[in-house]
Amino acid sequence: VVARLARTLGIAISLSRILKSAMNRRWSLAMLLVLTTLPSLLLAAADVDAAARPAAIEWLKKVDTSNYSGSWDSAASMFKSAVSVQAWEKAAQSVRAPLGTLRSRAEKSATASSTLPGAPDGKYVVLQYDTVFENKAAAVETLTLTQDRDGHWRVAGYFIK
Repeated sequence: VVARLARTLGIAISLSRILKSAMNRRWSLAMLLVLTTLPSLLLAAADVDAAARPAAIEWLKKVDTSNYSGSWDSAASMFKSAVSVQAWEKAAQSVRAPLGTLRSRAEKSATASSTLPGAPDGKYVVLQYDTVFENKAAAVETLTLTQDRDGHWRVAGYFIK
């Protein structure tokens, strides 16, 4: 249709040139979208304090080895004020034991924030991990970390889905 219209109008345009041009425009548009969104994705990851991830991993190691009282000891003050060590040990045991041993864990997302629902304003990092356990092939662990009074990042919340 385009080639016939071009001949009718006396314009020598080849169909392959039009298609090639259209593909170049699509490719250019796709690259433009990637290049405009990539910096914001990289900045979001860069906004996460470098000390938050190691704090999360160290805390998870305690939970992974059933050292629930140790994980409570190293948790954020807001975590400790919300749940006693005995209540945490009981809750963590009831949730983690049926899952079995950890097989793998890979970071899924990391988000920095200064506000969270139901929490006072502060410095927060929400980390999500795709996790595989012995008895659960696909789980998502969500950790909320906060920069505690002493300036160290500590886990303030933990959720498994």
